[in-house]
Amino acid sequence: MTGARVAVVTGAARGIGQAVCVGLAERGVDVVAVDLVEPFETVGLVQARGRKALGLTGDVADPEQVARLGEEITAGMGRCDILVNNAGIYPMANIWKLEFDAWRKVLSVNLDSQFLMAKAVLHHMRDAQWGRIVNITSNSIGLGLPAQAHYLASKMGVIGFTRGLANDVARFGITVNAVGPTLSRTPGVAESPIDEQALAHVAQLQAIKRPGEATDVVGMICFLASDEAAFITGQTIMADGGLVRL
Repeated sequence: MTGARVAVVTGAARGIGQAVCVGLAERGVDVVAVDLVEPFETVGLVQARGRKALGLTGDVADPEQVARLGEEITAGMGRCDILVNNAGIYPMANIWKLEFDAWRKVLSVNLDSQFLMAKAVLHHMRDAQWGRIVNITSNSIGLGLPAQAHYLASKMGVIGFTRGLANDVARFGITVNAVGPTLSRTPGVAESPIDEQALAHVAQLQAIKRPGEATDVVGMICFLASDEAAFITGQTIMADGGLVRL
């Protein structure tokens, strides 16, 4: 493999996605930042670290838009070596108030998008006989939280998808793993019904008793995206301050 590796990160305009883009750039990786909104700030942060950056907009839960994104990734960077499926939403609703459209929206953004993005870039990894896919799940799967049936279903689906995809692509030198953050202090959480009291409550359940930050999962994701993680696949790792222990 010649030249810098290229990573595609979804949900990259802010929060964990932006932190991952910066972390990969600091490790010598060029970055494609994908989001519903223009990821101008993320592109600037990557370029400030001396790496190439491409910002793309699109709905990663929409098959037609993902097909377009795949073409733009190929045209702009020529390859994709690393995919970080980070895009996700986390609305809260009790099941008796949850409409089917809202259920499908969460499953589509949190799970379908990971399938679609993997399909869009896997040909690059197969051709190179090397690739890394890191899917973002959640430590919420180990908690008994109310009003999250749709969210938990989607994040458990991520784990199943990760295990199944790992089996299919190992022959091509591609690994697939999942990382589960804890409830973290990110812009998305700040805009949700989750408040500081909830952050503090979850932190007290952890061994490391502070709220998570976007940067707390970057090291694990970057490791799983590296050569050193070549013998790790199909795994789910909780980077959550010691709350869920597998």
